[in-house]
Amino acid sequence: MQADSSSMPPCRSPFWPPGLPAQIQVPRTSLAYNVEVAARRYPDKTAIRFFGNAISYASLHAQIGRMAGYLQQACGVAPGDRVLLFSQNCPQFIVAYYAILRAGAVVVPANPMWLTAELEHVVADSGAVAAFVAAELYARIAPLHGARLPHVIAHQYGDMLATADRADRADRTDAGVPAWLHERAPLPAGAPAGATLVPWTQADAAGLSPGPDEAGYDTLCMLAYTSGTTGHPKGCMHTHGTLMSAAVGSQRWRGALPDSVTLSVAPMFHLLGMQNGIHAPLYLGATIVLLPRWDRALAADLIERYQVTTWGAPPAMLVDFFSQPGIAGRDLSSLSYLGGGGAAMPDAVASMLEERFGLPYVEAYGLTESAAFLLSNPRHRPKRECLGIATFGVDARVIDPHTLAGLPRGELGEIVTHGAQIMLGYWRNPQADAEAFVEIDGKRFLRTGDLGFMDEEGYFFMRDRLKRMINASGFKVWPAEVENLLYGHPAIHEACVIAARDARRGETVKAVVALKPAARGTPEAGAEQIMAWCRERLAAYKVPRIVSFVDALPKSATGKIQWRALQEQEQAAPARPAD
Repeated sequence: MQADSSSMPPCRSPFWPPGLPAQIQVPRTSLAYNVEVAARRYPDKTAIRFFGNAISYASLHAQIGRMAGYLQQACGVAPGDRVLLFSQNCPQFIVAYYAILRAGAVVVPANPMWLTAELEHVVADSGAVAAFVAAELYARIAPLHGARLPHVIAHQYGDMLATADRADRADRTDAGVPAWLHERAPLPAGAPAGATLVPWTQADAAGLSPGPDEAGYDTLCMLAYTSGTTGHPKGCMHTHGTLMSAAVGSQRWRGALPDSVTLSVAPMFHLLGMQNGIHAPLYLGATIVLLPRWDRALAADLIERYQVTTWGAPPAMLVDFFSQPGIAGRDLSSLSYLGGGGAAMPDAVASMLEERFGLPYVEAYGLTESAAFLLSNPRHRPKRECLGIATFGVDARVIDPHTLAGLPRGELGEIVTHGAQIMLGYWRNPQADAEAFVEIDGKRFLRTGDLGFMDEEGYFFMRDRLKRMINASGFKVWPAEVENLLYGHPAIHEACVIAARDARRGETVKAVVALKPAARGTPEAGAEQIMAWCRERLAAYKVPRIVSFVDALPKSATGKIQWRALQEQEQAAPARPAD
């Protein structure tokens, strides 16, 4: 589809980071080659820190090679074949991911929260021929194991713990290792007819070697399935080049070095955790400190113990981390970079981080379709509640979502982007491609579905998702704006704003909030009091007409508040009577 480009194409922001070029040179090699380079440069350096286990780059490279050899020789995986990866964060996730790449195959990361029906769609749609599966999750994929999914390699999380961590002791708290990591999930004695089920340790012990690494910059290497708003998830096709462009660009932008130590806790199946927690540090030859599941106290321990310097996390995770008891007394002095995206960081929380901990939060913006890194605030001049400016080689604009005409700065419209990190398209879904891409000035732009504007200094601000807008008596209300205000209320810990049906207004604004423990039952924390507080700070049509309370808001595996789940629950409820 051709769009009108009546607005001036954007130029580089005048606040571009000093010393950084407008374009960067991205290696024309595969992601797997990055580990080989790091292993040659820093063979004895720690690549992955998994509690007491320090896995060197030489060891990591060797493990990847053996598992790639097993895929090729024992499972018959050929270049271009798809291989499912179904696990929580662990060293085996990283080894398996890069073994799939080294075998010339395509990684299909699966959300560890998915149930069998969701896995069935992804296995069928991708045509996966093999899978790496955590033993604790095998039961969910077992119904698909066989003719549809012939080969499964299963791992136990505890097998990658150091010998001291694996010692049999009643109290493991002194090792800092969660007890669940020591649990060994049972596996069937055999595989279905015509299929194989092999323990990870057995596949590794086979000592098989892979053939030559023939993957390159343009080789398809990952299908990342989006959650979507309706229907089944769609597979985003990424190459070594799209992922490498985002990984290399993000580290140049942030000033990360091989000496960086990254806390990797955001789920690795998701692009935020994958890029920041795997691809970027391995490209640098940096160290990954791995936390399998979110645990705010344990995260603080790991930051102190291993002197973590860099942490990328969604705002909800940081809100939880910095609200834990005793956090002010923890040594967080090693942290030099704190950033993330996925949702707007409330201004009140960002102010607290800077004032109490001296940590400015650097907000960035990306999508599964853009390999995560797309827009970002410059470290030397960030703005609050802002997506940032277009990064290396990225052309980002704002268009009218209906006419597709370009819009001037300051005017609200849909953000569209063009850049080297944008996916090739959706896997075997030309209709979705036609809806997602638009041609402007001879270039292919991705329609993000996000409404925002660009200010006079080239910074982008998002108002909300196109499909999330609340229409209250003809007035447009953007939930993110109301949510950001609610985070400034002294009694509120978390907030989510959704549309509620209303007999007179059509839709009205509803706030679902979780209170801080100390505020529960206090006079200022009632529904009427919160609405009155909002009336003093918002236009009348934006003020929540309904406030409901929950102990905690539902969150996805990536730490995002699941507004869709709350919205669907609300839509199933009876309409609110007219006032």
